[in-house]
Amino acid sequence: MTESAETAEGKGGRSRKQVNYGAGREALLNAAVRVVARGGLRKLTYRAVAEEAGVTHGLVVHHFGSRDALIEEALAHTVRTSLSISAVEPGTGKVADFSAGVSEMVIADPDTQAFQYELLLESRRRPELLPQIRALYDEYFDATERELSRMLPAGGSRALTRLVFAALDGLVLHQLVLGGPEVTDAALDELRSLLRLLNAHADD
Repeated sequence: MTESAETAEGKGGRSRKQVNYGAGREALLNAAVRVVARGGLRKLTYRAVAEEAGVTHGLVVHHFGSRDALIEEALAHTVRTSLSISAVEPGTGKVADFSAGVSEMVIADPDTQAFQYELLLESRRRPELLPQIRALYDEYFDATERELSRMLPAGGSRALTRLVFAALDGLVLHQLVLGGPEVTDAALDELRSLLRLLNAHADD
């Protein structure tokens, strides 16, 4: 089996695309995210991911080796993706920039968000997932805390960080299930107003 973009015949004579090993890993992670987002974790199998990505079953096994490794890497992949596009940490220290792209993120890639919530709930039933969930959510908390420290003279405590991120997380979940990006944007405007008030009264 070569690493070039060859094709292999699937069942029924259908052609399957063979992804390049260099670029293929991310394609397989994205396929895993879509499978879980649409059918829950119970639907995540090598064959389901292979079918979604249009590759052979063996290629998924080659890249990940175990279902648990696939789950862990897919979760880490979604957090990296979300952090890069959510504007939780724009780095400017300006309240107006904080989480400016949240509603657009949900519109552009709802499967990534759904995947994370699926695994968050699944960790209640499968405690072995909880350490991964905690570690990965800590990345969200850290990014939020760093940006709060830039925006607020007194910095952001861990408690304030959790409160702010819980608001963001809830808004994403509500938009994902209920729709209405304009509702998300209006709520984010209110959150930024509260942060401005904290900034103004930092010396009190």
